[in-house]
Amino acid sequence: MLIELLKVIVLGIVEGITEWLPISSTGHMILVNEFIKLHVSHDFMEMFLVVIQLGAILAVCVLYFHKLNPFSPKKTTKEKRQTFSLWGKVIVGCLPAAVIGLALDDKIDALFYNAQTVAFTLILYGVLFIIVENYNKNRTPEVTSLPQLTYKIALIIGFFQVLALIPGTSRSGATILGAMIIGTSRYVAAEYSFFLSIPVMFGASLLKMLKYGFVYTGQEVVILVVGMVVAFVVSILAIKFLMGYIKKNDFKAFGVYRIILGIIVAVYFVAKHFLFA
Repeated sequence: MLIELLKVIVLGIVEGITEWLPISSTGHMILVNEFIKLHVSHDFMEMFLVVIQLGAILAVCVLYFHKLNPFSPKKTTKEKRQTFSLWGKVIVGCLPAAVIGLALDDKIDALFYNAQTVAFTLILYGVLFIIVENYNKNRTPEVTSLPQLTYKIALIIGFFQVLALIPGTSRSGATILGAMIIGTSRYVAAEYSFFLSIPVMFGASLLKMLKYGFVYTGQEVVILVVGMVVAFVVSILAIKFLMGYIKKNDFKAFGVYRIILGIIVAVYFVAKHFLFA
């Protein structure tokens, strides 16, 4: 059991880091799972890789509790209205992924949850990050604060989030990239991406748990809890790092990292195919 817990801790660390940085948690989890395999059923592992995100999302809720709480006594009436408006924009931004994801969840997993797709999307969006950053170099963002984010912009970003249904894309990567393309600053794009993740990831986790059922062994309960706790702690550090990083830097480094990782994923699985075919 100790070895299994160490594996879960590693998976929780990977989830906590990669869920918020625009580098694809799925791509990393696929690689890590090649070398660190939990002794659990396939169905449980599939559910675990989604539900572990609950720990990560709780980090956002804790870090941004005041900003997300419309009932805070420390807020003015105007600030409370802006908070309610922010939640409205989050809901609007979630609608495209919710509708399309619920309709096509199983088909997307069956068609695209493979190493080839992950390698391709890692490289593609890595290149796009570099292109967009170069394009934006001499542009001034039109949206530099959350109150400036309109419902129309929120909906457009929501459609970009749909792209993240394809494994390897990165939910934060797709939404941040989309927001920047339409004139949102890096900081606002990242914050809004975090907030969009709250209903999306809660919904995805609930859906997976319902599909799996609520019958767990004692070991499975421990694995879920430890994974979520580790993901929560690491997520707090990752979010603080990212928000500090983008105040002085762009996303090109993440683009380069994605390209390198995509090549590694492609080479590894091609080599594995020929060696063990």
